[in-house]
Parts: sequence; C-alpha cells; structure tokens
Amino acid sequence: MCAGHEGAGIVEQVGPGVTGFAPGDHFVASFIPSCGRCRYCAQGRTNLCNLGAHLQNGPMPDGTYRMHYDGQDLHQFLLISTFSQYAVVSENSLVKIPNDVPLETVCLLGCGVGTGLGSAINAAEVRPGDNVLVLGAGGVGMSAVQGAALAGAATVIVVDPVEFKREMATTLGATHTYSTIAEATDFVRSISDGQGAESAILCMGQPTNTDVANAFDAIAKGGTVVVTGMAANSEPAAIPIHLLALGGMQKTIRGALFGMCSPPVDILRQIDLYRAGKLKLDEMITRRYQLDDINSAVDDLAEGRNIRGVVTL
Repeated sequence: MCAGHEGAGIVEQVGPGVTGFAPGDHFVASFIPSCGRCRYCAQGRTNLCNLGAHLQNGPMPDGTYRMHYDGQDLHQFLLISTFSQYAVVSENSLVKIPNDVPLETVCLLGCGVGTGLGSAINAAEVRPGDNVLVLGAGGVGMSAVQGAALAGAATVIVVDPVEFKREMATTLGATHTYSTIAEATDFVRSISDGQGAESAILCMGQPTNTDVANAFDAIAKGGTVVVTGMAANSEPAAIPIHLLALGGMQKTIRGALFGMCSPPVDILRQIDLYRAGKLKLDEMITRRYQLDDINSAVDDLAEGRNIRGVVTL
C-alpha cells in the first residue's frame, strides 16, 4: 500500500474524458471522493458519496490498480496515496483551487481541517454564546477549536494531556485548557449553573466508549456529543450512559464524517477564510519534512511533538 490521505499538488496530465481539470491546474486531494450523482451528492451530503464504498477495497473504483511495485499491485490509500511524487487518481477525488494559494499550506484541507472545523460548525451546530468542549488537540482538535471560535462560542475548553498542545490551543481560539475531562467538566459546570457544555467534540485519534460516556456526562440538557475521531474496528458500541438522558434530557450523540463538509464546496470556503486571515493554517504547522525524513515525521506525531507536520515531495 502507498499511504497518505491529505495533500495538494499540480495536475501533470489528464486522461480521456476528464473535463474538470487541465494540466497546470492546482488541486487539493480529498480523501472523500464526490461523484455528484448519487443520492447523497444530490442531497448536498457529498461527504457520504457512494464512491466512499471503494475507499478500503484496494483497486480504484474502475477496478484497476494504478500503482505497482516489484511486480505487485499497490493499494492507493483512500484512492489518493499522497505520500508519492506522482499518482493517478480520479477527478472525483480532487478539488480545483486557485493557483495562487500555497500548496504547502492548503494541503491540510484534504481531511483534518474540514473534519475539525465542520465538526464544530456543522455537526455540533455551535451558536454564539455556547460553551464548547474539544477533546484532543491534534490537527483535527485545533481545527474544531477554530470552528467553535468562528461560530461565536463564548467558551472553548480544550482537553489534552500534552502541555505543548494545550499552550498552542490558546493561540488558536481556546479560552481554557485542562489535562483531564474531569477537570474540564467541573469547570464548565461551574460557569453554567451546573448545566454543562452545549457540545463536546471528540477529536482524539481513537475515542473509546468511556470517552463518549464522559463527554455525554459533561454536556447540558439538549447538548450534543460529536464523535469525529475514528474508533478502532475492535471497539464495539457499548457506551455506559443513562438512556433516560437521551429522551428525558434530549441529549444527542452523533457521528461526523469529514465534519459533515462537502469537499467541492467547503474546501474552497476554507481557502477564503484562510485568505481573510480568519482560519489559521500556517500556525498549525509545527514542522516541515522532506520525504526522506518521513519516519521522523511519524515519530514526532506519535510522541505528541507536532500539531501538524507537512511532508514536501
């Protein structure tokens, strides 16, 4: 398999029948393809496009393999494989962008930024004056912080065990930070007459049932828990919550794939926000690497030394 599911680049060539792109066009690669024709795309929910069924299959949607190594077919991760200098991909997986925006920055828009930003704005439906919890302060969490701030949240409370990340969160819109959910829950109740947060957004890499239950406990009546991190396949849904709270307190738990964003629409909106200085992308990039240093990038990610690391090919 060739990995990589976020990236930006320049079109080198186009195949027969391609009408949306030409050589020289700049693009952001989206890990969510959009056909524009299925029932979900027709409803504007392109993050749920039926082409997503092919993401983990191995070959491209047309059944072919476009990457090979030592005589073996290679699976293109999420159909794009951005850890490569060249790749053959479907135009359904690309979003054309203006040629004057920096590729080395807007590459972040292919997954993490939209996932976090949209989880706050679209899924949590943050409103002016809300109290918002963001659990996990990596690239997705920092984007959720910015989304909550852009939506007018009065208080954005970040929970992360890494001190460096908590410090960075305050530069991106967090008003308060804590190392544990227990501390954050006590605080948000203290400023809301004991009610809790309007929303809690789970942005850690692999949320557990316990994480969801703790977030559910921290939200107020009518509040929403957004599960945006991808749980391990082996983690069954067995969340220890009081079922009465679902109906009697009108609490909600909802998933959010790519922050419920539409790649062809929202990636361009995010570029507009970046250009206007309202979405901080460069500030989230902790380090840049060459492809030969990619193992160091993975180590820095695992050790919590980066918010975002960018590999230049």
